Amino acid sequence: MSLHMPSESTKPERSTKHGRSMSDPASNEAKAAPRAAPDPQRWPDVARPPRPARIRTAVAERLVRRALGRLPLRVRTSDGEVLGRGGPLLELHDTDAFFARIGRSGLIGFGESYMAGEWDAPDLVGVLTVLAGHVGDLVPRRLQRMRALWVRRRPARQRNTEGHSRENIHHHYDLSNDLFALFLDDTMSYSSALFRGFPAAWPDLAAAQHRKIDRLLDLAEVGPGTRLLEIGTGWGELALRAADRGAHVVTATLSEEQLNLARERVRAAGHQDRVTLLLRDYRQLTGSYDALVSVEMIEAVGAEFWPAYFKTLDRLLAPGGRAALQAITMPHERMLATRHTYTWIQKYIFPGGFLPSVEAVAQTAGDATALRLARHDSFGPHYAETLRLWRERFTERAPEAEVLGFDATFARMWDFYLAYSEAGFRSGYLDVRQLLLTRPDDHAEPEREESA
Repeated sequence: MSLHMPSESTKPERSTKHGRSMSDPASNEAKAAPRAAPDPQRWPDVARPPRPARIRTAVAERLVRRALGRLPLRVRTSDGEVLGRGGPLLELHDTDAFFARIGRSGLIGFGESYMAGEWDAPDLVGVLTVLAGHVGDLVPRRLQRMRALWVRRRPARQRNTEGHSRENIHHHYDLSNDLFALFLDDTMSYSSALFRGFPAAWPDLAAAQHRKIDRLLDLAEVGPGTRLLEIGTGWGELALRAADRGAHVVTATLSEEQLNLARERVRAAGHQDRVTLLLRDYRQLTGSYDALVSVEMIEAVGAEFWPAYFKTLDRLLAPGGRAALQAITMPHERMLATRHTYTWIQKYIFPGGFLPSVEAVAQTAGDATALRLARHDSFGPHYAETLRLWRERFTERAPEAEVLGFDATFARMWDFYLAYSEAGFRSGYLDVRQLLLTRPDDHAEPEREESA
């Protein structure tokens, strides 16, 4: 899947531990159990109550109460009031703080309120799935038209220039290889798997990740002797899989932690002669390749730089070559509506990240290059299952995350991130696709869409 924020670093301080390990939020009714207070140095906007903003808070409370009253949820406030039409429980432990945060920071405040322990949900994914499924109805349409007046715009430091991109990638992917190893399977694949059936179980995950990789490599027609470029190395599993096919692989990343582990894995597999690893921005890559692949990296490019990204693919792809991408997508209308919005995910998880639509991929590639979208295959429900398995695994191993230096606030943040993402795919708000880009003069097959 596709963070550097000086004032709100999630990087652990190895010499100190803060708080307790995360409990499984889905195991019991939500209760206002005592929790360690967020460290104000590491989590300033979570630890500090929002500054008083009476009018904004009052307006937010009125709108949110009205919206919650229409949803299939059961919302219980700290004074015992119950809102909603029935459904998954959202338990407010500090109702005043909850509305104050939303009044001050909107959906960023909603996520920060969870991180602060001001609300809980026994079925967090269920609650977030309901909210994601009704995202277009939560705010009255007349107010949505004034969105630019009240939503925060993303900070300039998150623009994905060559300098900022490395900082943005560092913030998330360089947290700790050991942290990611807690909840990923042995392939260390941090992207959607492709299962044979549902429900999926943990022992299915590694094979499902290989199935996803093989499908993408097949789409790019990677085989013996193929000169393959991978943009976004991850921890090296796709490069290893392609080398096993006899391809000659160049793979590039901006994450030093990922590069170091990928290099170890390539050496252990005996593929040093077939895999070249680079610490390099995609804009700096050179050469000519028969095939290009990239798994869930376009989300870190940023809409401003999509033309440069596709121009790079076009420049590097040899005549007759194929570019196969795996991308998380969102509906085009929602993409346009949120293009300039600063979100909780961008603040805490993926700074500079932005999800494209299929239409945006086709239009940008078509306007900027000779590449055309020839095929796109959807398998969003598989990502929901992948995320469920990751979240269950992380919950089970949360005490080990604390040993690594990640405190209880980080654990709640990570839990919210995985649940928030799963809910996006379960509601259909998000999708994941494998997309094939070719040049019409290279006899590309006509565009079509398939679903797994």
